Amino acid sequence: MADDKGVLVYGECVNGGLAAMTLELLGIGRKLADDLGEELAAVLLGEKVSDLAEEAIRFGADKVYVIESPLLKDYVNDSYVAAMDKLCQQVKPTILLMGQNAVGRDLAPRLAFRLDTGLTTDCLELKIDPATKLMVQTKPVYGGNALAEIICEQTRPQMATVRPKCMEPLQRDDSRKGEVVAFDAGLDASAIRIKWLEKVKEEVEGVKLEDAEVVVCGGRGMGSPEAFDQLAQLAKLLGGALGATRPPCDSGWLPTTSQVGLTGKLVTPTLYIGIALSGASQHLAGCSGSKNMIAINKDPDANIFKVCQYGVVGDYKKVLPPFIEKVKELLAG
Repeated sequence: MADDKGVLVYGECVNGGLAAMTLELLGIGRKLADDLGEELAAVLLGEKVSDLAEEAIRFGADKVYVIESPLLKDYVNDSYVAAMDKLCQQVKPTILLMGQNAVGRDLAPRLAFRLDTGLTTDCLELKIDPATKLMVQTKPVYGGNALAEIICEQTRPQMATVRPKCMEPLQRDDSRKGEVVAFDAGLDASAIRIKWLEKVKEEVEGVKLEDAEVVVCGGRGMGSPEAFDQLAQLAKLLGGALGATRPPCDSGWLPTTSQVGLTGKLVTPTLYIGIALSGASQHLAGCSGSKNMIAINKDPDANIFKVCQYGVVGDYKKVLPPFIEKVKELLAG
């Protein structure tokens, strides 16, 4: 481990630019690297991604490794794991960061196995212990009811995936200078066992659930699919997105893409409004990172009241209509 040095961020490219998650990782990566007195590097994988290297430097990277290949046009774990494995074996970072998203959840554990190291997923906070110089990784456990601090003492790199919207990106600095390194991963097409056959784009009206700053979420207690029309109205008024717990989705009241929770989508909005839901641990695992939580439930002992900042004990059928009217009034004024 004496040769390990620096912080490496796995960067993702979306629609011709750096993903918001990548900018957040560069922000926390910069802080960790500065606390260690070491270099922050980023790696970009794809078919044509070299144009984005300078953008990563403007947002905090000292060095950017660019791995380009037609075999990296679309995410396939065989090719991406092989490329990242070769880079990490050569660069030997002491810390490796990825996003807790679809790619990160698939790539990180496979890569950790290849590198024979530990991995802490879904981190809400990362910091350097000034005494040991080890990374302290904070993540929710027990369905978000507690936080655990984890360190990796024996192996390198120290790997973590970070929950979206938990870290602040740096301000773009066009004056920053850095180094761009083209890295040859030596990918072998015969070793790639997975092929893309078709892509089906999810059609979403308005803001995507996982990107929303406001999420209005309903539970089994809503009683019917028609009842969710009120929630959809409130979500639209607030410029947010509509979500649900698992039972409404299993019942077909809302599509499965609306599910928030351990087996659904992870949301970290500024404002989360939970209506007629109990606050089961599986659901809280998907929304516990919300900055402000409001709950409406007629059961005063509902678990959701233990984690929310504001709560209303009452029947949503009586509470919600005047609440919506008040929102309209405030928006109009």
